[in-house]
Amino acid sequence: MTDSSSNDTDTHRLVAQRKEKLQAWRDQGHAFPNDFRPDALAGDLQRAHADDDADTLDAAGKEVAIAGRLLAKRVMGKLSFATLQDRSGRIQLFMQRDLLGEDAYKAFKQLDIGDIVGIKGPLSRTNKGELSVRASQWQLLTKSLRPLPEKWHGLSDTEARYRQRYVDLIMHPDSRAVFLARSAIVRGVRDFFEARGFLEVETPMLQAIPGGAAAKPFVTHYNALDHDFYLRVAPELYLKRLVVGGLEKVFELNRNFRNEGVSTRHNPEFTMLEFYQAYADYHVLMDEIEALFRELSAKVFEKHSGACNEQSVRFDAPFERLSMRDAVLKYNENIDAQAIDDKASLISAAEAAGVRGKDEWGHGKWLTELFEETVEHRLEQPTFVIDYPAEVSPLARRRDDNPDVTERFELFVAGREIANGFSELNDAEDQAERFRAQSEAKAAGDDEAMYFDADYVNALEYGLPPTAGAGIGIDRLVMLLTGRSAIRDVLLFPQLRPQGVPNE
Repeated sequence: MTDSSSNDTDTHRLVAQRKEKLQAWRDQGHAFPNDFRPDALAGDLQRAHADDDADTLDAAGKEVAIAGRLLAKRVMGKLSFATLQDRSGRIQLFMQRDLLGEDAYKAFKQLDIGDIVGIKGPLSRTNKGELSVRASQWQLLTKSLRPLPEKWHGLSDTEARYRQRYVDLIMHPDSRAVFLARSAIVRGVRDFFEARGFLEVETPMLQAIPGGAAAKPFVTHYNALDHDFYLRVAPELYLKRLVVGGLEKVFELNRNFRNEGVSTRHNPEFTMLEFYQAYADYHVLMDEIEALFRELSAKVFEKHSGACNEQSVRFDAPFERLSMRDAVLKYNENIDAQAIDDKASLISAAEAAGVRGKDEWGHGKWLTELFEETVEHRLEQPTFVIDYPAEVSPLARRRDDNPDVTERFELFVAGREIANGFSELNDAEDQAERFRAQSEAKAAGDDEAMYFDADYVNALEYGLPPTAGAGIGIDRLVMLLTGRSAIRDVLLFPQLRPQGVPNE
């Protein structure tokens, strides 16, 4: 018999035993009660009484009611110890026959690891100095039918942790800490923008025309209208419509969907922050993003240090700002300024670096591909790469002194793109021309090219004030601040291949 089949047999046996115990509780009318109300949390008690010795706790005689899951149990004749975990942390339970009574103590010994219980009693400290609840009464709230794993780690279990996140969260405090930190990061983002007068809004996720990013959308059919719709790839064009309407500072925190590959940095469903500000340019936005990152990192590291790995990234120093052209020159010593401005020389350098291009690519596209191939992964400290070619920036405003490039930036940290922003294109005629170029590229087979959005051009014709906007990938931001290398580690339920479906 293989180890796997042996483990399955053991699990079936344990589940059957637990179901027998549950039936006994049903017969007594005690199964799944909902009348226990905790008044304390394990973690709060640990912090509040960290300096209280046994005499102080005994003199206070503070009674508490706590509830949570049993993670460990040690039965020793007339007394037992157990570990209870709730959402805030863990605390020891001191279970004594003389205090509980014979029947209650005997029933407690029949509990299984994973059962959810309610406990009432005074706080005390054991001879070994462990803060404990000395139980005067207890109640089984939920019978756990499936045993918790004894070991839940290692590469062989990585996918199981993602598929059964509920077990991962039970067994791994560090995993729960990441998601507590994620919640704090999202809350911090909201606080930052609301304090600066931005209005949080919601825009459609189901769109007749996908726009705002160069990405392949998911397609669905809307039966009521008998028309294909798309899950949004970005909220950008709707948010800028709101600026046209007079909502001059807006932001949205919500989901985007892109029908692309899955990797350590990509999930087809992801959370994005986008914000837009009238009467601002891309320099203003870079300043705001620097301030946001400093504020978030300080708060997260202070309150959620357990979720954060040691990092060499510095957020307290000014972020470097390099044009894409200068970044390529800085990190490619074999390319000089004359060669980078000559298309034939640029193509030669890009192909030597491994870029495989297309005949229709212009100078700007070749430069961008060379940058992505040779520079991105080397940008360890926070760096704004600015002045992207107009050819790859269909929604960004051209620079007045050089119409071949745009007032656009991307922020890179630890070799990853974290943010993308630009001074917005508010020339309706220029925008229409760029949409036409994108439509031609789509007709030529580019699945990620943008559609022509006539209504958005119509909105621009009413007048979009000078505006700047940016997007920040929240999942990558959480990865950065918690030191995680895989996006699945910061998503509660990452996208996975359905079980039983073979790889193609």
